[in-house]
Amino acid sequence: MTEPAPPVFSLPAALLSSGFRLRPETEDDVPFLMRLYASTREEELKLVPWSDEQKQVFLASQFRAQRHHYRTYIPNCSFEVLTLDAEPAGRLYLEPRQTQLRIVDIALTPDRRGQGVGTAIVRALQTTARAGGRGVGIMVEKFNPALRLYRRLGFTDIADRDVYLEMEWLPQDAQLNVA
Repeated sequence: MTEPAPPVFSLPAALLSSGFRLRPETEDDVPFLMRLYASTREEELKLVPWSDEQKQVFLASQFRAQRHHYRTYIPNCSFEVLTLDAEPAGRLYLEPRQTQLRIVDIALTPDRRGQGVGTAIVRALQTTARAGGRGVGIMVEKFNPALRLYRRLGFTDIADRDVYLEMEWLPQDAQLNVA
């Protein structure tokens, strides 16, 4: 496993004043992260005629595979846990690239979704990226409800990748750093 990358992003003041923080992910977070991952697949798995035990085995396998992939193939990724009053409330994985901040993964606990937290984080990422002359990129599953959020915040589709859409937001007033 690779060493965690240094943070590339700070939460906006409005979230900080509400008690939200980002901190590096640790192995102690794995049980929370597994539950968080499972919560993002709940709706999808309602359609599958498996027992609860079969679903749990599948989710654990998928979580381990995703975790391994991120840590093996995205060496510069920053793995952060979002907390609210020191309790885990989500995760934010970012990969700084030359021309963009890449959102590798962003997920909030079900009780934090739909409250503007994700919107505030993505807008702050846009501000950070703009200041560095970069865009913001993300891969989004086509059935993910957050797709509406990204479109509302100015992300556009740049590639159709089977079940995913590759999306990018570009700042209107900045030239991207290209070598």
